[in-house]
Amino acid sequence: MRALLATSGGFLLAVLWFDLMFDVQVLGAPVGPLPEPVLASIAGYYARVTIEAAPMGRLVAVAMAIAVLGSARDLRRRTLPLPLAATAVLASAAPVTLAVVRVLPNAVQLGRRLDPPAVQSDLARAICYDHLACFAGILLFCAIQIAAGRRPPSTG
Repeated sequence: MRALLATSGGFLLAVLWFDLMFDVQVLGAPVGPLPEPVLASIAGYYARVTIEAAPMGRLVAVAMAIAVLGSARDLRRRTLPLPLAATAVLASAAPVTLAVVRVLPNAVQLGRRLDPPAVQSDLARAICYDHLACFAGILLFCAIQIAAGRRPPSTG
């Protein structure tokens, strides 16, 4: 189970890494609407991965479910020390919740490019900052899974 959780976390980190390769174009940009080439690059990416790539996005949803449900199972079964198990649940559930509630809807909206440039710029910035937070959470989740996999099993 530990390897499956670490693998799901690693997969989610890879997805976030690819997203961030586009998102980082907003970092350091002046306040206000982003330049059109930057918006076109980011919005084009999100149009491909959220709208045009169906049903491949389901694989991301499966990895998210494995991470959250698997860490909740660890918490319920006490297979890890309580503070570690609770942190793993939070480190997986918070980014997944943020992704489902805010990042995905924003990415779909940006990918459609129906809003004025200022709104698209705000969406691109929000997605970037949310992805950075998600990356930190999933990185922590992976670290817990890897560390827990190196622990000798409890005998109690």
